[in-house]
Amino acid sequence: MAGEATKADRTKTFTKDDSRAGRAEAIIRRNVLWALVAGVLPVPVADFVAIKGVQLKMLRELADLYEVKFTHEVVTMLVGSLISSTWSVGVGATLGYGLVKLVPVVGTALGLISTPLVAGAATYALGKVFTMHFETGGTFLDFDPNAMRSHFRSEFEKAKETVATMQQEP
Repeated sequence: MAGEATKADRTKTFTKDDSRAGRAEAIIRRNVLWALVAGVLPVPVADFVAIKGVQLKMLRELADLYEVKFTHEVVTMLVGSLISSTWSVGVGATLGYGLVKLVPVVGTALGLISTPLVAGAATYALGKVFTMHFETGGTFLDFDPNAMRSHFRSEFEKAKETVATMQQEP
């Protein structure tokens, strides 16, 4: 009927660049913001679980955008393999910064500053790596974490500056 918005109209994210790559960037940025919030959770381990949830949600959204079949178990395994291969970059840093929150006062302050940055940067890097893979016609089934490690590390390093800037935005 005239005047009724379709489901696609209601859920569409409008960006300056309305191409698929532009929409992917908007998905990544939105989920990085959620990862920043998850990283501020004061309870160690709860923040880690929330961050991983945000990352899986982002990958589901990217899969929907690129019409790639999302299987929770497969994606969880791939993300775990990619991030654990860069232990100091991903899981180790996030857990370490999260556990620092257990130290009264100083640890809490340090954890509240560092954990969101690492969470946001890792989320951004994951999004960029999978977007690149999907843009070339890849799927979760042909994703090779071993081949993507160096690209993930590079994206993570670049993401630190991007996320720091995003933290400053209103």
